[in-house]
Amino acid sequence: MTDPVLAEVVRSGFVESVHRGALVITGPEGDARLALGDVVSPVFPRSSNKPLQAVGMLRAGLGFTGEDLALACASHSGEPGHVKRVLELLEAAGLHEDHLACPPDFPLHVPSMRDAAEPRRVTMNCSGKHTAMLTTCVRVGWPVSGYEKPEHPLQQAIATAVAELTGEPIAHTGVDGCGAPLFAFSLTALARAFGRIARAAEGPAQAVASAMRTHPWLVAGTGREDTELMSAVEGLIAKAGAEGVQAFALPDGFAVAMKVDDGAKRACAPLAVEALRYLGADVSGLAELARPAVFGGGRPVGEIRVPHLRG
Repeated sequence: MTDPVLAEVVRSGFVESVHRGALVITGPEGDARLALGDVVSPVFPRSSNKPLQAVGMLRAGLGFTGEDLALACASHSGEPGHVKRVLELLEAAGLHEDHLACPPDFPLHVPSMRDAAEPRRVTMNCSGKHTAMLTTCVRVGWPVSGYEKPEHPLQQAIATAVAELTGEPIAHTGVDGCGAPLFAFSLTALARAFGRIARAAEGPAQAVASAMRTHPWLVAGTGREDTELMSAVEGLIAKAGAEGVQAFALPDGFAVAMKVDDGAKRACAPLAVEALRYLGADVSGLAELARPAVFGGGRPVGEIRVPHLRG
C-alpha cells in the first residue's frame, strides 16, 4: 500500500514538497472510524509510547502523581524547571545522575542549550522517564543496574501493560534513542491505547491522563507542540514521538495516531489540528499550528497545508 499525501509544503503558490503517511481515528471502543494509509502494520511509536510506559510503571509500584507523573511521560525541553525536578526525584530515590542510562544531550530549549556548558544525562529529553523507571525499581526492590534492558523485570512489566492497553501483541522490540526498549505495534493500537487512557475513570490510566492534562508544560516545554495542543484543547492528552509520530485523545475516548513516512515532524502539528477539527474540537487557539508558515527572505511566502480529512 502506498500511503496518501497527508500534507503539502507550498512556497509562493507552488507545491514544493509533500509528506505521505498514515493516520487513524479510533472511537471510544477502540474501533477505527477513519483510516488513511496503512494503519495496521507495526510502527515504532517512539516517545508516543511514554504514557503507556507510565501506566506500566504505576501498575508495578511507581507511586508518582501530579507533576512527577507528567514528567515521567515527558519528552521535556531541558528547561531549568524540568531539570531541577528530575534531580530532586533522583535524590529522593537515593540515586544520582550517573544512574541514568539515557545518553548525555543538550537541552531542546534553545536558551537553555546556549547556557549549557556540556551535554548531560539529566538534560536529555527522556530523563524524566528514566528517572521514573529507576524510582520504580527502587520502590519495588528490583535491581537498578540494567533497568533499561528488555529482560529486566521492570521492562517486562511495562511490556505487559503496553500489550494490554493497545490490544495487540508487541510485534518487535527495538532500542529507542534514549536507550530504553521500544515496542512496535500498529497505529490503530496506539490510538486505541490513548483512547483508553483518556477516558479512564480510575486507576493508573486515569492518573496518567490527569497528570498530562494538568501539567502540559512538564510533558514538553515552552513553545512545544504537545504543550500547545493540551493547553488549547480542554481534556486532551497528546504525546509526540520522533520520526513523524503523533498521538492524542479527547476525554470521550476518540483518539488519533499518525506516522509521517519520511519522519518529518513539521507535518504533524497541522495534521493534528485538522484531525481535532474533524472530531469537532475547538481549535480556535491553534491557528499557528494549523498552517505553519514557510519562509523566504525572512518573511512568510507560503505554508504547510493539510487537505480536509474525509471519511
